[in-house]
Amino acid sequence: MNNTIIRKFWNQRLSVRLFVNCRKIGLILFLAASGMSMAAGHSGHDSMQSHDMKKIWQTALARQPLAVTATFDANGKLWQASVKDGHVMVSQSDNQGKTFSTPVLVNQEPELVAAVGENRPKILVGNNGNVYVSYTLNLETPFAGNIRFSRSVDGGKSFSTPITVNNNLDPITHSFDAMGVNDRGQVYIVWLDKRDISVAEKNGKKYNGVAIYYAISDDEGKTFHTNIKAADHSCECCRVALAMDKDGTPIIVWRHIFGKNIRDHALMRLDGKSQSIRLSYENWEIDACPHHGPAISIDDDGVYHFVWFSNSTERQGLFYSYSSDQGQHFSRPLNFGNFRAQASHPHVLSLGQRVFIVWKEFDGMATGIYLKHSIDGGNHWSAPNKIASTAGTSDYPFIISDGNKSYLSWNTDKEGYRLMNLSEAVQ
Repeated sequence: MNNTIIRKFWNQRLSVRLFVNCRKIGLILFLAASGMSMAAGHSGHDSMQSHDMKKIWQTALARQPLAVTATFDANGKLWQASVKDGHVMVSQSDNQGKTFSTPVLVNQEPELVAAVGENRPKILVGNNGNVYVSYTLNLETPFAGNIRFSRSVDGGKSFSTPITVNNNLDPITHSFDAMGVNDRGQVYIVWLDKRDISVAEKNGKKYNGVAIYYAISDDEGKTFHTNIKAADHSCECCRVALAMDKDGTPIIVWRHIFGKNIRDHALMRLDGKSQSIRLSYENWEIDACPHHGPAISIDDDGVYHFVWFSNSTERQGLFYSYSSDQGQHFSRPLNFGNFRAQASHPHVLSLGQRVFIVWKEFDGMATGIYLKHSIDGGNHWSAPNKIASTAGTSDYPFIISDGNKSYLSWNTDKEGYRLMNLSEAVQ
């Protein structure tokens, strides 16, 4: 099987050949991730026309998701956010995930919480011990949502009533939130936002993609300042990645629309004055959103580490690069993973000179999680190593750290939640 055939397979997998509208693609991929499928024997377009989109949307949202987000606090306690029956639930573990406390509800009233694939609740613990949670509340209008936030100031025993962070309340997309907390206690929330599309349409103009907005809290999450637009023309449904630089400034990375419809990646320092910088140059021209966002990690020396996916005619697969000067220059992209096995959804974490990358592959029978690691800051890399697998459905893989060690955080339908020490996995 040559690369041309594989590329065609990927395009079919992403529904690119059937859809040129991200709203439709988003629903198809959402349904696929939720275990639903379109009627056999019909194109996606015909099926979309023959079904009540709103009913399908609500049915998909009602399914129990596998999406789990985890983080460590400064004391090495593991915190986990998951979703069940419309509630974001937070639990904690003192034994590295072997057992968890009884979950505490974040939202007392059930909501349509986004918790599939690229879009899931986020959880972080500040140096002050506060537990912060952000998530996307899906509205009944398909693809519409609001960004929600809640905090716990009593060690996770209870959570504040969730507030809506976006100050535009039109029934449009405010979604795919990312959250960061710096050492000064500032909370940043970033998301994809369609308010500028609405303005452009009213003025008879065209607007490619969506905008990226963010909000800042200077009082440990009690209130947020007015929304700020960071950039125009982001891809519509790829997650935004966020990491804190060593000076406490958030760095965001996203799939951007360059020119007419090239969907590569960009980054920006959210310091209120920096401009976006182009990160990748695969020149993937696609009139759709692939639901495949990037990831970023920043080490103690301020080196930025990136991973992403592309399926252009020039270069395909997963890529890694780093920058030692805040994005002014980048290392030559490293192409990794088995493209023939659908290598996808990479995640990266740096801990000193050690850098870890994990991703998913499918061999036709089971999904495997693969690992590469570097001991010299990303200059040289180990061979890929399969460290986990499942024959059932599974969430995306993530890497988290307790400050000393790095761990794979992965949830599967059959085996449940797994936390794996990556240092032991590479020995």
